[in-house]
Amino acid sequence: MSTDAGQVRRLLLVLGDQLNRDSALFDGADPAQDLVWMCEAPGEATHVPSHKARTVLFLAAMRHCRDALRADGWRVRYLALDDHEHAELDAALEADLRLLAPARVEVVQPGEHRVLAGIERAAAAAGVPLAVLEDRHFLCSIGDFDRWAKGRRELRLEYFYRFLRKRHDLLMDDGGPVGGAWNFDKDNRRSFGKRGPGLVPRPAGFPPDATTRAVMALVERRFPDAPGRLDDFDWPVTPAQAAAALKDFVAHRLAAFGPYQDALWSGEPYLYHARLSAALNLKLLDPRRAIDAAISAYRSGSAPIASAEGFVRQVLGWREYVRGIYWREGPGYLARNALAAHAPLPAFYWTGETDCACLRASIGQVLALGYGHHIQRLMVTGLFALLLGVEPRQVHAWYLAMFVDAVEWVEAPNTLGMSQYADGGLLASKPYAASGAYIRRMSNYCDGCRYDPKQAVGAAACPFTTLFWDFLARHRERFARHPRMPLMWRSLERLPPERVVAIQAQASTLRAALAG
Repeated sequence: MSTDAGQVRRLLLVLGDQLNRDSALFDGADPAQDLVWMCEAPGEATHVPSHKARTVLFLAAMRHCRDALRADGWRVRYLALDDHEHAELDAALEADLRLLAPARVEVVQPGEHRVLAGIERAAAAAGVPLAVLEDRHFLCSIGDFDRWAKGRRELRLEYFYRFLRKRHDLLMDDGGPVGGAWNFDKDNRRSFGKRGPGLVPRPAGFPPDATTRAVMALVERRFPDAPGRLDDFDWPVTPAQAAAALKDFVAHRLAAFGPYQDALWSGEPYLYHARLSAALNLKLLDPRRAIDAAISAYRSGSAPIASAEGFVRQVLGWREYVRGIYWREGPGYLARNALAAHAPLPAFYWTGETDCACLRASIGQVLALGYGHHIQRLMVTGLFALLLGVEPRQVHAWYLAMFVDAVEWVEAPNTLGMSQYADGGLLASKPYAASGAYIRRMSNYCDGCRYDPKQAVGAAACPFTTLFWDFLARHRERFARHPRMPLMWRSLERLPPERVVAIQAQASTLRAALAG
């Protein structure tokens, strides 16, 4: 392990999800005086049981970044997984701060409270001043989000999204939204019907090079019991590959992304989705570049406004919004449990071994690829956990572990707020509760499944449908007068009392079986 150190003025700490070269970390930096520090810490792959593809993605992207920095003349102190004895990043950092004695250490705002706290502890223990720099990758700073949120009774995405559209003059004409509407959600909820999607252009893939293959072998050796497989690993691990992935999406899938972004289909993991979130979250791809590409496609006539706006809303609106929520709410957000849900996460979430076809398909896909699009996350795996009443923190740990794009700032609000309603409505105004009928309408998962989404009681009853009605009954007092959910509870009121009792009994039996 070479230090390439010499005298160090500033130790520049590059984290695995901060691989952008235009980072504030390099402002005024001097390769002759300053040292880039990077560390592969085994604890980052084990504090949740990280999917093998997730760990490979982070480490491969880090090593490619290291090599590019060195090629450009930077001194890089890189602690590879097998080259140091420290389990945790903060322990490795503290040891090197004592060894190298820099005048100060600098880091861009990390994406996780836990990581920031560890870095602060390490710097304090070594007696080295620490500077935490703003992350310019984002279009809205944490401070700007707090200023926008101050005094508001509700922090709704729609208003934040409009604020950023105006501020950055994106999809705006003469002070108003292009197309006469701020969003085109009503146009973007189509299913494929019984005919299916037809031939869907496969996203560009990036076969592992020697650096990535070495990481794959390392991960298989060091973490043999980690979930997931690496057979199909082809994620972008460099900025050039991320740019190629963006170009491919805009050229071949953006036009159909809008109307079919909520659709599901067996054997089609990506459909018309971008497959760019991992590159964005590791900062291999600038969100401005992605937004500009979608808008250019609309302006040139190659993508309809509903598709371009739908994509821009995901990147400009939702992505920035959940980051603001994460940092505004603080570490305590992870412990929220507004619905008092305490059931254990079913074991099949880690294996995919369930006879419920939609869950088997969605979880099997995650195990194979480390990927699921937002409806698979929200309305299949997340919905089942919500209806079952799984403890939100266990659901959070699963999503953080299993998806290659998972960094806590984006994953935790999506899981705890949007999916599980654990924050009591701070992020989402209502729980996303639905029966098996929703999955049947949006997918072909129910075809051939042993369960009938129309049935709530009996051997053929769909677990989603049983648990949906049970969810309504359990939370009747909380939501019966909710302005966005009255139809659901009116439907519950129309059920004969004995029918509700039978549904609740079947739900209890199901819950007990899954807990065992």
